[in-house]
Amino acid sequence: MKKRIFDLIFIIIAATILIILSEYEILKKYSALTLVPILIAYFLGQYSERKFKK
Repeated sequence: MKKRIFDLIFIIIAATILIILSEYEILKKYSALTLVPILIAYFLGQYSERKFKK
């Protein structure tokens, strides 16, 4: 799997999750949860950088 495809898949999944949470107004209630996708993106970025290094 190429890094670009990996990034696109993650962006789509993260956006979908945030849209779902926003629709159910969970983000208003639990604003600290908005940091979770950012942390996941950071750690997945570190992982993909090591895994797909050219």
